[in-house]
Amino acid sequence: MAKKELFDEIYYKHYNKVFRLCKGYFCGDTALASDATQEIFIKVWEKLDTFRNESSISTWIYRIAVNTCLLYLRKSSTKKEIRTDILPQVVSETYSSEKDEQLRQMYQCIQKLEETNKMIILMTLDGLEYQEIAEVIGISEETLRVRIHRIK
Repeated sequence: MAKKELFDEIYYKHYNKVFRLCKGYFCGDTALASDATQEIFIKVWEKLDTFRNESSISTWIYRIAVNTCLLYLRKSSTKKEIRTDILPQVVSETYSSEKDEQLRQMYQCIQKLEETNKMIILMTLDGLEYQEIAEVIGISEETLRVRIHRIK
């Protein structure tokens, strides 16, 4: 499979999950989440040739996403202009005003968590398997279960 077809497949399969993860890091700010998501997929494109299949592609993408979000939070004053017309368009998510308010409150609560716990709960809410979350975080699955219980 050519790099472009592989990237397109990865992009369509993982865009919404990465976007939701970014929204969680940026307290529901869709503009910032969109910018970070674009940057993440640019990094995925640039580093796709270096992926070694030592973990699943989604675990690799989540690591890139988490690191990018943390960099954004640390260096929010530095903005980088990126040409994004190479990225395919994905339909955006829209919610009712009631659902938007619930999501806003949830994101505010998530922001109060320590960074690792924030990562864990965002991936849990996105439906990732515990084994994959544990691999991304670098802890055992048993430790992850305990952390999730404490977070709740």
